[in-house]
Amino acid sequence: MNKKIDVIIPSYKPDKKYLQLMQMLQKQTYPIHRIIVLNTEEKFYERLLFGTGFGERNKNVEVYHHSKKEFDHGMTRNKGVKRSDAELFVFMTQDAVPEDEFMIEELVKAVSVENVAVAYARQLADGDCNPIEQYTRIFNYPEESRVKSAKDLEELGIKTFFCSNVCAIYRRDIFDNLGGFINRTIFNEDMIYAAKAIQAGYAVAYAAKAHVIHSHNYSAKEQFHRNFDIGVSHADYPEVFQAYPAESEGIKMVKQTADYLKRTGKRKLIPVLVVRSGCKFLGYKLGVHYKRLPKKMIISLSMNKDYWRLHSLKKEVSGIDATKGYGKTEAEMKK
Repeated sequence: MNKKIDVIIPSYKPDKKYLQLMQMLQKQTYPIHRIIVLNTEEKFYERLLFGTGFGERNKNVEVYHHSKKEFDHGMTRNKGVKRSDAELFVFMTQDAVPEDEFMIEELVKAVSVENVAVAYARQLADGDCNPIEQYTRIFNYPEESRVKSAKDLEELGIKTFFCSNVCAIYRRDIFDNLGGFINRTIFNEDMIYAAKAIQAGYAVAYAAKAHVIHSHNYSAKEQFHRNFDIGVSHADYPEVFQAYPAESEGIKMVKQTADYLKRTGKRKLIPVLVVRSGCKFLGYKLGVHYKRLPKKMIISLSMNKDYWRLHSLKKEVSGIDATKGYGKTEAEMKK
C-alpha cells in the first residue's frame, strides 16, 4: 500500500459505463492517488456530466481535453504518463469496469514480482455479450495467471507479447528506461511495449485475479475494419510481429470457438463464426499490405480514420530501439 498509483484513462464520447468505471475505482481497496482522464472533444464529456454532481464524488479526477486530430494510441497515453508522478500507473479504457474492489490490489501484486514490467487484467464478458465474443474472452483471458518472458517465445509465439491497455499496470522506472510507448501507432501500443520489455530482459504478467468487465458485440463489418487496423500495426512494426505470425493463433481460436459452440448447443452460430472470422482475416491481410493501397482506400477500410488524416503513410517512429524519452523518432534519438 506504500506505492503511489495513478489511473490514466483516454476517453471519447463517454457514456454511463464511464460513470460505473469511476464509481468502482473509488471503491478500490488499494488507494488511487489520481485519476487522469485524457478526453477527446470537451463537448461530449460535459454533456454526460452536466448536473450529475460528478466532481463532488470524484475529487481525485483530473480531466485534460484535446481534439480528435491530436489523438494517437501511443502519444496520448505518453502525455498522460507525463502528467503523473506515481511509481505505478494503470491504463484503462472508458468502457472497462472493475468487477470488484480488489482489481487494483491484484494488479499491484502481479507487477510487484521481480523483473515484471507490466501486468494486465483478466477481461470478463459483459452480460449482453454474444456467445462468440464470450469465448474470445475465455480464449484470451484464461483462469490461470502467468508470467511471460523471452524463454516462453518458442511455446507461446506472439502470445508472449500479448498485453492489453484495457486494464494494465506499469512500473514507472522501467517505463521511463524503455522510452514508454511509441508516439505513432494505429493500434497495439501495449503489445509493442510488451515486446520491447521482453527484448530488454523483463517479463509481462497476466493477473487472472484482477477482473475487469469488458467486451464488444462487433458486427462482421466492424470486425473487418478493426482487424485492418491490427494488420497495419503489424506491418509497421515487423520487428515485433513478423517473427511470430498471428494467423496460426487466429486459426486456433476459430477452431476452439466452433468446438465451444457445439458443446454449448449453439451450433446455429457456427456459420456466423465463419463469416466473422473471414471478415477478420480479410481485414487483417489487407492491413498487412496497406502500403500497396491508395490512401483513399486505406481510409475507407480503417476503423480509425482520423489516424490517416494526422499521419502520413511513412513510418516515422522507432519504438523498439528507443531507450530514452517517450516514443521518440529515430532522428530525435540520434540527437
